[in-house]
Amino acid sequence: MAVLELSGLTKRFGAFTALDDISLQIERGEVHCLLGENGAGKSTLCNLVFGVHRPDAGTMTLGGEPFHPRGPAEALQRGVVMVHQHFSLVPNMSVAENLMLGRASAVLKPQDIIVRMEQLAAEYGLEIDPEARIEDLSVGERQRVEIIKCLLGDPQLLVLDEPTAVLQPDEIDALLAICRQVALRGKSVILVTHKLGEISRVADRTTVLRQGRIIETVAMEGADIRSLVRSMVGRDVQSAGSVLAAAVDIEGKTPAKPSGAAGPVSPGEAVLEISDLVYRDPHGVPRLDGLSLTVGTGEIVGIAGVEGNGQTELGLILAGLAAPSAGAIVVGGAQVGGCTPQEITDAGVGIVPEDRHAVACIKELSVAENLYLGAIGKFSRFGLLDKSARRKAAEAMMRDFDVRASSPDVSMASLSGGNQQKAVLARELSLDPLVFLLAAQPTRGLDVGAIEAVYNRIRAARDDGLGVLLISSELEELMAVSDRIAVIYRGKLVGELAAGSFSREAIGAMMSGHAHV
Repeated sequence: MAVLELSGLTKRFGAFTALDDISLQIERGEVHCLLGENGAGKSTLCNLVFGVHRPDAGTMTLGGEPFHPRGPAEALQRGVVMVHQHFSLVPNMSVAENLMLGRASAVLKPQDIIVRMEQLAAEYGLEIDPEARIEDLSVGERQRVEIIKCLLGDPQLLVLDEPTAVLQPDEIDALLAICRQVALRGKSVILVTHKLGEISRVADRTTVLRQGRIIETVAMEGADIRSLVRSMVGRDVQSAGSVLAAAVDIEGKTPAKPSGAAGPVSPGEAVLEISDLVYRDPHGVPRLDGLSLTVGTGEIVGIAGVEGNGQTELGLILAGLAAPSAGAIVVGGAQVGGCTPQEITDAGVGIVPEDRHAVACIKELSVAENLYLGAIGKFSRFGLLDKSARRKAAEAMMRDFDVRASSPDVSMASLSGGNQQKAVLARELSLDPLVFLLAAQPTRGLDVGAIEAVYNRIRAARDDGLGVLLISSELEELMAVSDRIAVIYRGKLVGELAAGSFSREAIGAMMSGHAHV
Protein backbone atom coordinates (compact mmCIF):
# COMPACT_ATOMS: atom_id res chain seq x y z
CA MET A 1 0.00 0.00 0.00
CA ALA A 2 1.28 3.48 -0.86
CA VAL A 3 1.97 5.75 2.10
CA LEU A 4 2.33 8.77 -0.16
CA GLU A 5 0.90 9.22 -3.65
CA LEU A 6 1.68 12.19 -5.90
CA SER A 7 -0.35 12.84 -9.02
CA GLY A 8 0.45 15.49 -11.61
CA LEU A 9 2.38 17.76 -9.23
CA THR A 10 3.65 20.96 -10.85
CA LYS A 11 5.52 23.80 -9.17
CA ARG A 12 6.57 27.09 -10.74
CA PHE A 13 8.70 29.93 -9.44
CA GLY A 14 7.80 32.84 -11.66
CA ALA A 15 8.46 31.78 -15.26
CA PHE A 16 10.64 28.85 -14.13
CA THR A 17 9.00 25.41 -13.88
CA ALA A 18 10.81 23.54 -11.12
CA LEU A 19 8.56 20.44 -11.25
CA ASP A 20 6.42 19.38 -14.18
CA ASP A 21 3.64 16.77 -13.90
CA ILE A 22 5.23 14.59 -11.19
CA SER A 23 3.38 11.34 -10.42
CA LEU A 24 4.94 8.96 -7.91
CA GLN A 25 4.07 6.45 -5.19
CA ILE A 26 6.08 5.85 -2.01
CA GLU A 27 5.28 2.39 -0.64
CA ARG A 28 5.03 1.49 3.02
CA GLY A 29 8.26 0.04 4.41
CA GLU A 30 10.52 1.13 1.55
CA VAL A 31 13.56 3.35 1.17
CA HIS A 32 12.88 5.38 -1.97
CA CYS A 33 15.81 7.40 -3.34
CA LEU A 34 15.56 10.54 -5.45
CA LEU A 35 18.46 10.98 -7.87
CA GLY A 36 19.21 13.91 -10.12
CA GLU A 37 21.60 16.72 -10.92
CA ASN A 38 21.59 19.96 -8.94
CA GLY A 39 18.52 21.89 -10.01
CA ALA A 40 16.65 18.77 -11.14
CA GLY A 41 13.85 19.44 -8.64
CA LYS A 42 14.65 16.98 -5.84
CA SER A 43 14.64 19.49 -2.98
CA THR A 44 11.58 21.24 -4.39
CA LEU A 45 9.72 17.92 -4.40
CA CYS A 46 10.73 17.27 -0.78
CA ASN A 47 9.61 20.76 0.20
CA LEU A 48 6.20 20.19 -1.39
CA VAL A 49 5.76 16.99 0.60
CA PHE A 50 6.80 18.74 3.82
CA GLY A 51 4.58 21.77 3.24
CA VAL A 52 7.34 24.34 2.73
CA HIS A 53 5.90 25.07 -0.72
CA ARG A 54 2.45 24.44 -2.15
CA PRO A 55 1.99 22.96 -5.64
CA ASP A 56 0.53 24.98 -8.50
CA ALA A 57 -1.20 21.87 -9.84
CA GLY A 58 -1.69 18.22 -8.91
CA THR A 59 -2.72 16.32 -5.80
CA MET A 60 -1.17 14.38 -2.92
CA THR A 61 -2.60 11.68 -0.69
CA LEU A 62 -1.10 10.39 2.56
CA GLY A 63 -2.29 7.07 3.91
CA GLY A 64 -5.13 7.16 1.40
CA GLU A 65 -6.40 10.56 2.60
CA PRO A 66 -6.06 13.92 0.78
CA PHE A 67 -2.85 15.65 1.81
CA HIS A 68 -2.35 19.36 1.17
CA PRO A 69 -0.19 20.72 4.01
CA ARG A 70 -0.33 24.48 4.41
CA GLY A 71 3.01 24.41 6.20
CA PRO A 72 5.53 22.14 7.94
CA ALA A 73 3.50 22.16 11.17
CA GLU A 74 0.56 20.56 9.39
CA ALA A 75 2.84 18.01 7.70
CA LEU A 76 4.28 17.11 11.10
CA GLN A 77 0.77 16.60 12.49
CA ARG A 78 0.09 14.15 9.66
CA GLY A 79 3.25 12.17 10.39
CA VAL A 80 5.64 13.58 7.75
CA VAL A 81 9.06 14.71 9.02
CA MET A 82 12.09 16.08 7.20
CA VAL A 83 15.82 16.48 7.85
CA HIS A 84 17.09 19.38 5.74
CA GLN A 85 20.56 19.84 4.27
CA HIS A 86 21.26 22.55 6.85
CA PHE A 87 20.60 21.69 10.48
CA SER A 88 18.05 23.59 12.59
CA LEU A 89 19.57 23.03 16.03
CA VAL A 90 20.41 25.71 18.62
CA PRO A 91 24.19 25.36 19.19
CA ASN A 92 24.40 26.60 22.80
CA MET A 93 21.56 24.39 24.05
CA SER A 94 21.74 20.76 25.12
CA VAL A 95 20.46 17.83 23.07
CA ALA A 96 17.43 17.38 25.36
CA GLU A 97 16.62 21.11 25.27
CA ASN A 98 16.71 21.08 21.46
CA LEU A 99 14.41 18.08 21.36
CA MET A 100 11.89 19.87 23.58
CA LEU A 101 11.70 22.90 21.30
CA GLY A 102 8.40 23.06 19.45
CA ARG A 103 6.74 20.30 21.46
CA ALA A 104 2.99 20.88 21.76
CA SER A 105 2.70 19.74 25.41
CA ALA A 106 1.68 22.46 27.86
CA VAL A 107 4.18 21.16 30.42
CA LEU A 108 7.65 20.24 29.15
CA LYS A 109 9.04 17.16 30.86
CA PRO A 110 12.74 16.62 30.16
CA GLN A 111 12.62 13.16 31.72
CA ASP A 112 9.98 12.07 29.20
CA ILE A 113 12.27 13.19 26.37
CA ILE A 114 15.20 11.27 27.85
CA VAL A 115 13.10 8.09 28.23
CA ARG A 116 12.01 8.37 24.61
CA MET A 117 15.63 8.90 23.55
CA GLU A 118 16.58 5.69 25.33
CA GLN A 119 13.83 3.84 23.47
CA LEU A 120 15.05 5.17 20.10
CA ALA A 121 18.62 4.25 21.00
CA ALA A 122 17.48 0.67 21.63
CA GLU A 123 15.43 0.51 18.41
CA TYR A 124 17.75 2.27 15.98
CA GLY A 125 21.14 2.57 17.65
CA LEU A 126 20.70 6.34 17.92
CA GLU A 127 22.73 6.82 21.06
CA ILE A 128 23.57 10.37 22.13
CA ASP A 129 24.17 12.10 25.46
CA PRO A 130 21.03 14.15 26.23
CA GLU A 131 23.08 16.63 28.28
CA ALA A 132 25.70 17.27 25.57
CA ARG A 133 25.68 20.72 24.00
CA ILE A 134 25.07 20.82 20.25
CA GLU A 135 28.15 23.00 19.65
CA ASP A 136 30.34 20.28 21.16
CA LEU A 137 29.03 17.52 18.86
CA SER A 138 30.49 16.34 15.56
CA VAL A 139 28.54 16.85 12.33
CA GLY A 140 27.47 13.21 12.37
CA GLU A 141 26.25 13.48 15.96
CA ARG A 142 24.30 16.64 15.17
CA GLN A 143 22.59 14.87 12.32
CA ARG A 144 21.74 12.02 14.69
CA VAL A 145 19.99 14.57 16.93
CA GLU A 146 18.00 15.83 13.92
CA ILE A 147 16.88 12.28 13.15
CA ILE A 148 15.96 11.63 16.79
CA LYS A 149 13.91 14.84 16.76
CA CYS A 150 12.06 13.55 13.71
CA LEU A 151 11.43 10.07 15.15
CA LEU A 152 10.16 11.27 18.55
CA GLY A 153 6.62 11.55 17.19
CA ASP A 154 6.60 8.10 15.52
CA PRO A 155 6.12 9.43 11.94
CA GLN A 156 5.01 7.41 8.96
CA LEU A 157 7.27 9.15 6.41
CA LEU A 158 10.85 10.37 6.91
CA VAL A 159 12.30 12.71 4.25
CA LEU A 160 16.11 13.11 4.18
CA ASP A 161 17.46 15.81 1.83
CA GLU A 162 21.18 15.22 1.05
CA PRO A 163 21.92 13.86 4.54
CA THR A 164 25.37 12.42 3.74
CA ALA A 165 26.97 15.43 2.04
CA VAL A 166 29.11 16.37 5.07
CA LEU A 167 29.49 12.97 6.76
CA GLN A 168 32.52 10.73 7.10
CA PRO A 169 32.38 7.12 5.79
CA ASP A 170 31.57 5.53 9.15
CA GLU A 171 28.86 8.13 9.79
CA ILE A 172 27.39 7.44 6.34
CA ASP A 173 27.29 3.72 7.11
CA ALA A 174 25.46 4.43 10.36
CA LEU A 175 22.93 6.69 8.63
CA LEU A 176 22.16 4.14 5.91
CA ALA A 177 21.67 1.48 8.59
CA ILE A 178 19.17 3.78 10.32
CA CYS A 179 17.26 4.25 7.05
CA ARG A 180 16.98 0.50 6.66
CA GLN A 181 15.85 0.06 10.27
CA VAL A 182 13.17 2.73 9.83
CA ALA A 183 11.84 0.93 6.73
CA LEU A 184 11.90 -2.47 8.44
CA ARG A 185 9.61 -1.05 11.12
CA GLY A 186 6.95 -0.30 8.54
CA LYS A 187 7.72 3.37 7.96
CA SER A 188 8.84 4.89 4.68
CA VAL A 189 11.95 6.89 3.79
CA ILE A 190 12.55 9.35 0.95
CA LEU A 191 16.32 9.75 0.59
CA VAL A 192 17.91 12.39 -1.65
CA THR A 193 21.56 11.70 -2.47
CA HIS A 194 24.09 12.16 -5.27
CA LYS A 195 26.10 9.09 -4.33
CA LEU A 196 25.36 6.02 -6.41
CA GLY A 197 27.12 3.72 -3.97
CA GLU A 198 24.72 4.74 -1.22
CA ILE A 199 21.71 4.20 -3.45
CA SER A 200 22.83 0.72 -4.45
CA ARG A 201 23.31 -0.20 -0.77
CA VAL A 202 20.06 1.05 0.75
CA ALA A 203 17.38 1.86 -1.85
CA ASP A 204 14.44 -0.40 -2.66
CA ARG A 205 13.52 1.84 -5.59
CA THR A 206 15.05 4.92 -7.17
CA THR A 207 13.36 7.72 -9.09
CA VAL A 208 15.51 9.80 -11.46
CA LEU A 209 14.61 13.46 -11.98
CA ARG A 210 15.97 15.64 -14.75
CA GLN A 211 14.93 19.23 -15.41
CA GLY A 212 11.87 18.89 -13.22
CA ARG A 213 10.52 15.72 -14.80
CA ILE A 214 10.60 12.07 -13.82
CA ILE A 215 12.80 10.14 -16.24
CA GLU A 216 12.30 6.70 -14.69
CA THR A 217 11.60 4.80 -11.48
CA VAL A 218 13.46 1.52 -11.12
CA ALA A 219 13.66 -1.31 -8.59
CA MET A 220 17.24 -1.48 -7.33
CA GLU A 221 17.59 -5.24 -7.15
CA GLY A 222 19.72 -6.07 -10.18
CA ALA A 223 19.58 -2.46 -11.46
CA ASP A 224 22.22 -1.13 -13.87
CA ILE A 225 23.95 1.74 -12.05
CA ARG A 226 25.44 3.12 -15.29
CA SER A 227 21.96 3.32 -16.76
CA LEU A 228 20.85 5.39 -13.77
CA VAL A 229 23.76 7.78 -14.33
CA ARG A 230 22.84 8.14 -18.01
CA SER A 231 19.23 8.90 -17.04
CA MET A 232 20.45 11.44 -14.51
CA VAL A 233 22.80 13.46 -16.73
CA GLY A 234 21.28 12.70 -20.13
CA ARG A 235 24.46 11.26 -21.61
CA ASP A 236 26.94 8.40 -21.29
CA VAL A 237 29.62 8.97 -18.64
CA GLN A 238 31.99 6.23 -19.81
CA SER A 239 34.40 8.80 -21.18
CA ALA A 240 34.54 10.74 -17.93
CA GLY A 241 37.39 8.61 -16.66
CA SER A 242 38.54 7.72 -13.20
CA VAL A 243 37.52 11.04 -11.64
CA LEU A 244 33.83 10.50 -12.29
CA ALA A 245 33.97 6.78 -11.61
CA ALA A 246 35.44 7.44 -8.18
CA ALA A 247 33.11 10.32 -7.48
CA VAL A 248 29.90 8.38 -8.07
CA ASP A 249 31.22 4.99 -6.93
CA ILE A 250 29.79 3.74 -10.20
CA GLU A 251 29.67 0.03 -9.53
CA GLY A 252 28.26 0.46 -6.04
CA LYS A 253 31.63 -0.44 -4.59
CA THR A 254 34.98 1.28 -4.52
CA PRO A 255 37.89 -0.10 -6.53
CA ALA A 256 40.86 -1.28 -4.53
CA LYS A 257 43.42 1.19 -5.83
CA PRO A 258 42.07 4.07 -7.92
CA SER A 259 44.80 6.34 -9.21
CA GLY A 260 44.59 9.81 -10.71
CA ALA A 261 47.84 9.76 -12.64
CA ALA A 262 49.74 6.99 -14.38
CA GLY A 263 52.55 7.44 -11.89
CA PRO A 264 54.58 10.03 -10.01
CA VAL A 265 54.91 13.43 -11.69
CA SER A 266 57.90 15.75 -11.60
CA PRO A 267 56.57 19.10 -10.36
CA GLY A 268 58.31 22.31 -11.19
CA GLU A 269 59.50 25.01 -8.82
CA ALA A 270 57.63 25.43 -5.55
CA VAL A 271 54.67 27.80 -5.70
CA LEU A 272 53.51 27.08 -2.13
CA GLU A 273 55.93 26.54 0.77
CA ILE A 274 54.52 25.98 4.25
CA SER A 275 57.10 25.75 7.02
CA ASP A 276 56.44 24.71 10.64
CA LEU A 277 52.89 26.09 10.58
CA VAL A 278 51.20 26.31 13.99
CA TYR A 279 47.65 27.42 14.71
CA ARG A 280 45.95 27.57 18.11
CA ASP A 281 42.21 28.17 18.32
CA PRO A 282 40.73 30.84 20.64
CA HIS A 283 40.77 28.30 23.49
CA GLY A 284 44.49 27.70 23.01
CA VAL A 285 44.01 24.22 21.52
CA PRO A 286 46.60 23.46 18.80
CA ARG A 287 44.81 22.66 15.52
CA LEU A 288 47.96 22.74 13.36
CA ASP A 289 51.19 21.61 14.97
CA GLY A 290 54.39 22.21 13.01
CA LEU A 291 52.93 21.42 9.57
CA SER A 292 55.30 21.70 6.60
CA LEU A 293 54.32 21.15 2.95
CA THR A 294 55.42 22.13 -0.55
CA VAL A 295 53.34 22.30 -3.74
CA GLY A 296 55.10 22.70 -7.09
CA THR A 297 53.96 23.99 -10.44
CA GLY A 298 52.03 21.45 -12.50
CA GLU A 299 50.91 19.19 -9.64
CA ILE A 300 47.81 18.53 -7.56
CA VAL A 301 48.59 17.73 -3.93
CA GLY A 302 45.66 16.21 -2.04
CA ILE A 303 45.18 16.54 1.70
CA ALA A 304 43.50 13.50 3.26
CA GLY A 305 42.33 13.19 6.83
CA VAL A 306 39.33 12.59 9.05
CA GLU A 307 37.42 15.83 9.47
CA GLY A 308 38.55 17.84 12.48
CA ASN A 309 42.28 17.18 12.16
CA GLY A 310 43.26 20.66 10.98
CA GLN A 311 42.20 20.71 7.33
CA THR A 312 39.58 23.43 7.85
CA GLU A 313 42.05 25.61 9.74
CA LEU A 314 44.69 25.13 7.03
CA GLY A 315 42.20 26.29 4.41
CA LEU A 316 41.19 29.33 6.48
CA ILE A 317 44.81 30.38 6.98
CA LEU A 318 45.68 30.01 3.29
CA ALA A 319 42.59 32.09 2.42
CA GLY A 320 43.58 34.85 4.85
CA LEU A 321 40.58 34.21 7.11
CA ALA A 322 42.71 33.17 10.07
CA ALA A 323 46.20 34.16 11.19
CA PRO A 324 48.81 31.48 11.98
CA SER A 325 50.21 31.35 15.50
CA ALA A 326 53.68 30.54 14.13
CA GLY A 327 55.41 29.41 10.95
CA ALA A 328 55.76 30.73 7.43
CA ILE A 329 53.69 30.57 4.23
CA VAL A 330 55.31 31.59 0.95
CA VAL A 331 53.48 31.76 -2.40
CA GLY A 332 55.48 32.51 -5.53
CA GLY A 333 58.31 33.86 -3.39
CA ALA A 334 56.06 36.21 -1.37
CA GLN A 335 55.37 35.78 2.35
CA VAL A 336 51.57 35.63 2.81
CA GLY A 337 51.15 34.19 6.31
CA GLY A 338 48.79 36.49 8.22
CA CYS A 339 47.96 38.59 5.14
CA THR A 340 44.43 39.78 4.33
CA PRO A 341 42.32 37.95 1.72
CA GLN A 342 42.85 40.79 -0.75
CA GLU A 343 46.62 40.70 -0.25
CA ILE A 344 46.60 36.93 -0.79
CA THR A 345 44.54 37.34 -3.99
CA ASP A 346 46.98 40.00 -5.20
CA ALA A 347 49.82 37.50 -4.62
CA GLY A 348 48.24 35.18 -7.21
CA VAL A 349 46.31 32.79 -4.98
CA GLY A 350 42.92 31.48 -6.12
CA ILE A 351 40.68 30.29 -3.29
CA VAL A 352 37.75 27.89 -3.56
CA PRO A 353 36.73 27.80 0.13
CA GLU A 354 35.06 25.02 2.07
CA ASP A 355 31.80 26.95 2.60
CA ARG A 356 30.87 28.58 -0.69
CA HIS A 357 27.70 30.15 0.75
CA ALA A 358 29.30 31.82 3.76
CA VAL A 359 32.64 32.80 2.23
CA ALA A 360 32.85 32.42 -1.55
CA CYS A 361 29.85 34.36 -2.80
CA ILE A 362 27.17 36.88 -1.87
CA LYS A 363 23.96 35.12 -2.78
CA GLU A 364 21.87 38.29 -2.92
CA LEU A 365 24.10 39.81 -5.62
CA SER A 366 23.89 38.89 -9.30
CA VAL A 367 26.04 36.27 -10.98
CA ALA A 368 27.94 39.03 -12.81
CA GLU A 369 28.65 40.87 -9.56
CA ASN A 370 29.90 37.66 -7.95
CA LEU A 371 32.11 36.79 -10.89
CA TYR A 372 33.91 40.11 -10.52
CA LEU A 373 33.95 40.57 -6.76
CA GLY A 374 37.09 42.51 -5.93
CA ALA A 375 37.67 43.42 -9.58
CA ILE A 376 35.14 46.20 -9.99
CA GLY A 377 37.93 48.56 -11.03
CA LYS A 378 38.28 46.62 -14.26
CA PHE A 379 34.98 48.13 -15.42
CA SER A 380 35.28 51.62 -13.94
CA ARG A 381 36.16 54.79 -15.82
CA PHE A 382 36.28 58.21 -14.16
CA GLY A 383 34.53 56.77 -11.15
CA LEU A 384 31.62 55.33 -13.14
CA LEU A 385 30.82 51.61 -13.42
CA ASP A 386 30.28 50.26 -16.94
CA LYS A 387 27.67 47.61 -16.14
CA SER A 388 27.25 46.70 -19.80
CA ALA A 389 30.94 45.80 -20.13
CA ARG A 390 30.82 43.77 -16.93
CA ARG A 391 27.72 41.94 -18.12
CA LYS A 392 29.35 41.11 -21.46
CA ALA A 393 32.49 39.83 -19.73
CA ALA A 394 30.36 37.76 -17.34
CA GLU A 395 28.48 36.18 -20.24
CA ALA A 396 31.78 35.13 -21.83
CA MET A 397 33.05 33.65 -18.56
CA MET A 398 29.77 31.80 -18.01
CA ARG A 399 30.03 30.24 -21.47
CA ASP A 400 33.66 29.29 -20.94
CA PHE A 401 33.01 27.59 -17.59
CA ASP A 402 29.52 26.27 -18.41
CA VAL A 403 27.83 28.26 -15.63
CA ARG A 404 24.15 27.71 -16.38
CA ALA A 405 21.80 30.59 -15.59
CA SER A 406 19.18 32.48 -17.58
CA SER A 407 21.36 35.60 -17.53
CA PRO A 408 24.28 37.18 -15.63
CA ASP A 409 21.74 39.44 -13.94
CA VAL A 410 19.95 36.78 -11.89
CA SER A 411 20.90 36.38 -8.24
CA MET A 412 23.56 33.89 -7.24
CA ALA A 413 20.97 32.33 -4.91
CA SER A 414 18.87 31.26 -7.90
CA LEU A 415 21.64 28.97 -9.24
CA SER A 416 21.97 25.31 -8.31
CA GLY A 417 24.82 24.33 -5.99
CA GLY A 418 26.84 22.98 -8.89
CA ASN A 419 26.51 26.16 -10.92
CA GLN A 420 27.37 28.29 -7.91
CA GLN A 421 30.55 26.26 -7.45
CA LYS A 422 31.42 26.52 -11.15
CA ALA A 423 30.98 30.30 -10.90
CA VAL A 424 33.31 30.49 -7.89
CA LEU A 425 35.87 28.32 -9.70
CA ALA A 426 35.55 30.47 -12.83
CA ARG A 427 36.26 33.64 -10.88
CA GLU A 428 39.28 32.19 -9.08
CA LEU A 429 40.81 30.55 -12.16
CA SER A 430 40.44 33.81 -14.07
CA LEU A 431 42.59 35.79 -11.65
CA ASP A 432 45.61 37.54 -13.15
CA PRO A 433 48.20 36.78 -11.93
CA LEU A 434 47.40 33.23 -10.78
CA VAL A 435 50.16 30.95 -9.50
CA PHE A 436 48.43 28.73 -6.95
CA LEU A 437 44.92 27.37 -6.31
CA LEU A 438 43.47 26.16 -3.02
CA ALA A 439 40.37 23.99 -3.53
CA ALA A 440 38.77 23.04 -0.20
CA GLN A 441 35.94 20.48 -0.38
CA PRO A 442 35.21 21.65 -3.98
CA THR A 443 32.61 18.94 -4.72
CA ARG A 444 30.74 18.88 -1.41
CA GLY A 445 27.03 18.52 -2.13
CA LEU A 446 27.50 18.47 -5.93
CA ASP A 447 25.95 16.08 -8.40
CA VAL A 448 27.71 13.77 -10.84
CA GLY A 449 27.88 16.23 -13.71
CA ALA A 450 29.08 19.11 -11.54
CA ILE A 451 31.78 16.94 -9.94
CA GLU A 452 33.05 16.02 -13.39
CA ALA A 453 33.09 19.67 -14.50
CA VAL A 454 34.91 20.90 -11.37
CA TYR A 455 37.66 18.28 -11.56
CA ASN A 456 38.12 18.66 -15.30
CA ARG A 457 38.77 22.36 -14.69
CA ILE A 458 41.17 21.70 -11.83
CA ARG A 459 43.11 19.15 -13.87
CA ALA A 460 43.27 21.50 -16.85
CA ALA A 461 44.67 24.23 -14.60
CA ARG A 462 47.29 21.78 -13.33
CA ASP A 463 48.20 20.85 -16.90
CA ASP A 464 48.69 24.56 -17.64
CA GLY A 465 51.32 24.70 -14.89
CA LEU A 466 49.26 25.75 -11.89
CA GLY A 467 50.06 24.33 -8.46
CA VAL A 468 46.92 23.03 -6.70
CA LEU A 469 46.27 22.07 -3.07
CA LEU A 470 43.11 19.95 -2.90
CA ILE A 471 41.47 19.40 0.50
CA SER A 472 38.67 16.84 0.43
CA SER A 473 36.93 14.38 2.73
CA GLU A 474 36.18 12.20 -0.32
CA LEU A 475 39.11 9.79 -0.36
CA GLU A 476 38.13 8.16 -3.66
CA GLU A 477 38.11 11.56 -5.37
CA LEU A 478 41.49 12.46 -3.89
CA MET A 479 43.00 9.20 -5.15
CA ALA A 480 41.51 9.71 -8.60
CA VAL A 481 42.67 13.31 -9.05
CA SER A 482 45.83 13.90 -7.02
CA ASP A 483 49.42 13.52 -8.15
CA ARG A 484 50.45 13.26 -4.51
CA ILE A 485 48.48 12.74 -1.29
CA ALA A 486 49.62 14.05 2.09
CA VAL A 487 47.79 12.77 5.18
CA ILE A 488 47.02 15.04 8.11
CA TYR A 489 46.41 13.74 11.62
CA ARG A 490 45.96 15.93 14.70
CA GLY A 491 47.41 18.91 12.89
CA LYS A 492 50.53 17.17 11.61
CA LEU A 493 51.40 15.71 8.21
CA VAL A 494 52.10 12.07 9.00
CA GLY A 495 52.98 10.74 5.55
CA GLU A 496 52.77 11.08 1.77
CA LEU A 497 52.11 8.79 -1.18
CA ALA A 498 52.60 9.47 -4.89
CA ALA A 499 50.19 8.58 -7.69
CA GLY A 500 50.75 5.02 -8.80
CA SER A 501 51.35 3.86 -5.24
CA PHE A 502 48.09 4.99 -3.63
CA SER A 503 46.67 2.45 -1.20
CA ARG A 504 43.38 2.96 0.59
CA GLU A 505 44.61 0.74 3.42
CA ALA A 506 47.82 2.74 3.91
CA ILE A 507 46.06 6.11 3.68
CA GLY A 508 43.29 4.95 6.00
CA ALA A 509 45.83 3.76 8.55
CA MET A 510 47.60 7.12 8.48
CA MET A 511 44.27 8.97 8.76
CA SER A 512 43.54 7.08 11.98
CA GLY A 513 47.03 7.67 13.36
CA HIS A 514 48.05 4.01 13.25
CA ALA A 515 50.85 4.16 10.70
CA HIS A 516 53.43 6.54 9.27
CA VAL A 517 54.77 6.28 5.74
